[in-house]
Amino acid sequence: CDGLPQDDDEAARLYRRAAEQGHALAQLGLGRAYAEGIGVRQDDREAARLFGVAAEQGDVDAQFDYAVLCALGRGVAQDDAKAARNYRLAADQGSDNAQGNLALLYARGRGVPQKIGEAFRFFHLAAEQGHVTSQLYLSKLLLETAAGRALPATPGEAARFLAQAARQTGNEQCRLDALAVLSKYAHEPD
Repeated sequence: CDGLPQDDDEAARLYRRAAEQGHALAQLGLGRAYAEGIGVRQDDREAARLFGVAAEQGDVDAQFDYAVLCALGRGVAQDDAKAARNYRLAADQGSDNAQGNLALLYARGRGVPQKIGEAFRFFHLAAEQGHVTSQLYLSKLLLETAAGRALPATPGEAARFLAQAARQTGNEQCRLDALAVLSKYAHEPD
């Protein structure tokens, strides 16, 4: 709030009170405080526990945050399968970050069977929401399709996602890559 001093300790205390009463948003907030050491001593285990409790209640951000900790092995044992399950829960609720991370797991076969079609699907969902990293990975998959892989795609789509990424980031290389793709495949029908 404008004009009020920020009191991280008090915020953590209030989050704790609400979290103990089962409020998922408070559990998420307190988990993030523990993950970052804001108003409380930094504690990845407690952050993971709180994210897990809030994730079980269906909080999309907690599902994503818990999945990240599972993937990294921060506060919990590293577990790609558990990360994938939680990314999937968040992805199904429309989280572009979760969709992008789940796509990477499918592309690499980490925690889930390697399925390029599923990677493509989740990258596409995230890319359509403006997720820059997914736009770049999707463009790569689309160009591999143009080179003979069996995915329902065109080089024009790859150029479109590269151009979107360029607009969002101001990255000149993305713009040049989009132009190169369009130039290379201009003679082929989309």
